[in-house]
Amino acid sequence: MSQPTEASGSATAKTPSVLRRIPAGIWALGMVSLLMDTSSEMIHALLPVYLVSVLGASALAVGFIEGIAEATAAITKVFSGVLSDWLGRRKLLVAIGYGLAAFTKPVFPLASTLGWVVTARFVDRIGKGIRGAPRDALIADLAPAELRGASFGLRQSLDTVGAFLGPALAIALMWLAADNIRLVFWFAVLPGFAAFALVVFGVHDVPDSGEKKRARSPLSRTELARLPPLYWGVVAIAAVFTLARFSEAFLVLRAQELGLGLVLIPLVLVVMNVVYALSSYPVGVLADRFDRGTLLGLGVLVLVLANLALALVGGLTGLALGVVLWGLHMGMTQGLLAALVADAAPADLRGTAYGMFNLVSGLTLLAASVVAGELWDAFGSHATFLAGAGFAVLALLALVPVARRVRRNQPAPG
Repeated sequence: MSQPTEASGSATAKTPSVLRRIPAGIWALGMVSLLMDTSSEMIHALLPVYLVSVLGASALAVGFIEGIAEATAAITKVFSGVLSDWLGRRKLLVAIGYGLAAFTKPVFPLASTLGWVVTARFVDRIGKGIRGAPRDALIADLAPAELRGASFGLRQSLDTVGAFLGPALAIALMWLAADNIRLVFWFAVLPGFAAFALVVFGVHDVPDSGEKKRARSPLSRTELARLPPLYWGVVAIAAVFTLARFSEAFLVLRAQELGLGLVLIPLVLVVMNVVYALSSYPVGVLADRFDRGTLLGLGVLVLVLANLALALVGGLTGLALGVVLWGLHMGMTQGLLAALVADAAPADLRGTAYGMFNLVSGLTLLAASVVAGELWDAFGSHATFLAGAGFAVLALLALVPVARRVRRNQPAPG
């Protein structure tokens, strides 16, 4: 009896850890995301306050600007995803997207009017749209099926490390520079260009083995019909879910409403993204071993609680609880939704599948952010977060009929 046990132990010892089994290209894409998010979040942590306090914008205007920016990215993702399927190559579009985002970063400190800020935000999101679907499709191409959840979770974790490093650096620089927002924006230029350099020299397409066919016309009715009902079910759930998770700009505005000092306001995004980063990879590993539908449902439930905390629990205690839960729900859902799209979509239509997924999510985010801003201006912040809780409950109900199909379609654990 002892011999099999020893053999089993030897085999376990020789099995590489999950992190070591994840391909180098996914690590490189994760580091690119880390650097670009550091750059972007140094700006975005202060941008809502800058728009409202310096340029005189309303909460509705902030919601509209954020919604338009994300919707622009979502629409662009459709065409970049389709083009990556048609070309059979992903890296070129990924590099163009990160390059465009990097070269627009200097516009933020140079901008002197609301129009310039809106333009810079708009162009930056075009870059995000160009790179988003091809990058996710490239991760799906690179990742072994049994490591899909862990691969997307790792990329999301590294991305979110940048998302909390950016606001943390913004806090330090605001303190050192005596609240000089423009100087913080100038420092944000550096990691943006570092990300562009890394994607150019450190990321490569999957070699073409000749076995993977290319979609002839990815947006044709014939090709779109190949996307299965499970895929469209995931898209529908994500759409309802997105109505409940409007722009994080409203978390920043809530902190300002509660009287948090200008230097400390970026701490809201730091805390949220620390929780987001710490939870994304472990959830990805769990998603490769356990039922993904159940995990997604738990993530949506956490969003219900986050919105209720922000709406009903008073003062900084409610803000802190809501922000922590918001970060946790992001870590439990974003990488998981990306893995579900990869599970459901044919390999040669992954770019298109991510593009359509992000289009629907982005347009829904536009609606959610505009509605959130309108509710905030008309009835106060509590109405915004209560509406978010209600939409999250609807997302939970929509998940019930899809969860069984998700379970049947899930790859076997590696």
